Order: sequence, then structure tokens, then C-alpha cells
Amino acid sequence: MPKKYMVFLKAVGRKWFLILVVIIIIIATIDLQVAIILTGISLGLFLLSYVPSLFFKNRLKRFLKKHDKIIDVEVSKALEKPLSEIRTKMFELSQNQKGENWIIVFLDNRYTFYNQEVLAKFKEFYDKGYGEKEILGELQGFSIQTKSEVKSIKDTLDKLDQLEEREISVKERRRQKRFYE
Repeated sequence: MPKKYMVFLKAVGRKWFLILVVIIIIIATIDLQVAIILTGISLGLFLLSYVPSLFFKNRLKRFLKKHDKIIDVEVSKALEKPLSEIRTKMFELSQNQKGENWIIVFLDNRYTFYNQEVLAKFKEFYDKGYGEKEILGELQGFSIQTKSEVKSIKDTLDKLDQLEEREISVKERRRQKRFYE
């Protein structure tokens, strides 16, 4: 019985706008002033329904910026929100991250956030001609554990045009290191 009730509420919830329009049209034929007031109230409630999601998005951004690296599962546990909601918000943030000083990467079926400190170190080592394996070794303090993470950060920064051309290539750096040490 409870499942049928939930299905009914979901079906009504999806069509609430059409039901409201029909009710307002019926009321408008009876009393136009009441229909106008009802329309104003429903528009106000509709606009208020977006306020919590805006507050949550700002709260999520503030929470993410406190961490060097954090994955969506940890965010979900910390904020006590469903994982699907966190993933949706992180997806939205990842689509609009151009010009930001942080990035969100989708890797191994999860979203991972990296803050500006991690990116600054990454760019520093990248510019010096470090390879993926060497960058991984240097960024161990930031909980970066795999070369695929390093590669995904590099690819994302490339896509966002945030990586400058290297001062020295990886090949040249290795050659200098071999001959001068």
C-alpha cells in the first residue's frame, strides 16, 4: 500500500504544474481576482523552491575549497546528503569550472575535487618538465595516488586552457638530470 501511495504522489508531483493551471483557469471563470492572487502565490512558491538548491550549491563550494582533494562519496557522508544529489551538483560545477582556481575531475566512476593549492603545485612541476610519474611522486602529500589521477588533472587543465607551455620538456629535463648529476 505505501508503494502505491508514493507512486501516486510522484505522478502528481510531475504534473503539478498542469493541475495548477487547470485549477486557476476554473477559478478564473468564477472569480478573476482570486485567480490572480492564486497565480501570484503559486509563482512565489515556485521561485522559493529554487532557494534551497542555491544555498546548497554555495555551501558545497565552501566545503570543497577546504580540502586539497576530496571525492564525492566523502562529500556525501560529510554533508549527509544522498550521493546522487552530490554527484549531480558536482557534475554541474564541473561543467562550469572554466576560470575557476579549482577543478572537478570524473575518474573511475566518481567525481574528485582538487583545490588551487594542488593545482599550483601540479603546474609548477609540469612547467619544470616533470613527467607523470615524477609529478605523482611529488604530489603524494596531497593524497594523489595514481598516474591516472595525474593524467586526468593534466587533461582537464589542458581542456580548460589553464596549462602554459612547459619551460623545458620532459625529455630535455631527464637528459640534463642524467648528465649533470
